[in-house]
Amino acid sequence: MSNNEFDNVETAIANKKEGWERELLEKLAFASLREQRARRRWGIFFKLAFLAVIGFGFWFGMNYEGSDTQTVGAHTALVKINGAIETEGNGSANVVIPALDNAFAADDSVGVILSINSPGGSPVQAGIINDEITRLRKEYPNKPLYVVVDEMCASGGYYIAAAADKIYVNKASIVGSIGVLMDGFGFTGLMEKLGVERRLLTAGENKGFLDPFSPMSSSQKGYAQEMLAEIHQQFIDVVRKGRGARLKEKPETFSGLFWSGSKAVEMGLADGFGTVDSVARDVLKAEDIVDYTKSEGFPERVLKKFGVAMGAGAVQSLMGSQRPALH
Repeated sequence: MSNNEFDNVETAIANKKEGWERELLEKLAFASLREQRARRRWGIFFKLAFLAVIGFGFWFGMNYEGSDTQTVGAHTALVKINGAIETEGNGSANVVIPALDNAFAADDSVGVILSINSPGGSPVQAGIINDEITRLRKEYPNKPLYVVVDEMCASGGYYIAAAADKIYVNKASIVGSIGVLMDGFGFTGLMEKLGVERRLLTAGENKGFLDPFSPMSSSQKGYAQEMLAEIHQQFIDVVRKGRGARLKEKPETFSGLFWSGSKAVEMGLADGFGTVDSVARDVLKAEDIVDYTKSEGFPERVLKKFGVAMGAGAVQSLMGSQRPALH
């Protein structure tokens, strides 16, 4: 074999060896890359799974109402109203009434305590709850309903409380405010100073009634006062019917004033002093308390806080509710 042929063979062998090494290195590199990708995918999967477990646990914890409602044996049924009496939230008729229905319907409940801590709110919602309490007391005559006032039971809260068999308060509780209001704002003076003209077109002379950017006529103001007086009289009738001979009426009783719990007892707006525990123990003689309150779940609270109603709520806050309210 000549030198040239020998060199060619040696070169071919070297190239073949180099190609084999390159191929092996490429295979190792791709294998390592696939392993890294797989590890990354599994890492993402486990992280998402961990977050899902945490999220479920949090959701379950927020929605879990305990096993108290499964308690067997004689007990005091408890329903709470905490906050404003509104169409949404814990003070709405849609939330309170099912809880009251379950509390009365429970075979082992010897009586119901309605714990109220509310500054008032919608006369419609308060009236619906008051009517339902009246109905339930007739349907279950052997199960009394007692209201226990926490910090405050004013206006719409007291509208509801008036339907109870008895009302118990703390000496320092705030009770009363038997009145109705309708609030809002008027910007006509400011608009004149700024040179802004209000262009409001209506079909019906009172369609723009209570528009904050238009002046209020004396006839519209008179109409609003008549409507408020009508709702106020409904409130007065509910209190008189609920309290009966226990009520010691004075000129200021229905003026919208509010009083301490001790004064409310003197005026016949309340019957005595007590807490949820003391009324269950000493009055109903059933120390075991089962909470039937229907609580909002975590998703509902999030939707309420961040939902699409935020914009409407901001406008409403600016312009005023312009609806009768028991506050």
